[in-house]
Amino acid sequence: MMKARKHIGLVAHDEMKKDLLEWVIYNQETLAKHELFATGTTGKLIAQQCPTLTLNLLKSGPLGGDQQLGSMISSGELDVLIFFWDALQVHAHASDILALQRIAVVYNIVLACDRATADFVLSSPLFQHAYEPALKVYLEYLNRDIPGV
Repeated sequence: MMKARKHIGLVAHDEMKKDLLEWVIYNQETLAKHELFATGTTGKLIAQQCPTLTLNLLKSGPLGGDQQLGSMISSGELDVLIFFWDALQVHAHASDILALQRIAVVYNIVLACDRATADFVLSSPLFQHAYEPALKVYLEYLNRDIPGV
């Protein structure tokens, strides 16, 4: 169950940090009402430009921050992930990026990968209130037969 005060993860690739920072500055009044978590460099940039925002800083994405966010998602501690990633660059930690996006989809949390989607998320009436997302029950997967066992 998502409470009215959301737990929001903020992360951006180097090529997208400027875009995310502009988006955060524009939306800082709304974001200030929520609990924010940001990966390393992204969080430091936001903290410098928006000193009134309270941020929980995680490690840099490639150094474990992506996995920290994924862990938060799988344990029900994150409701929204704003992840501005650069679709035109090859990234050394592409497997981390894919894993983070996959876990967000598996746990049906809000995932915005670009500014337009993030704008729609924040402006949605659903964002302002408690919300209970439909969660898939993975009993079939958990109770599957494992070959050779």
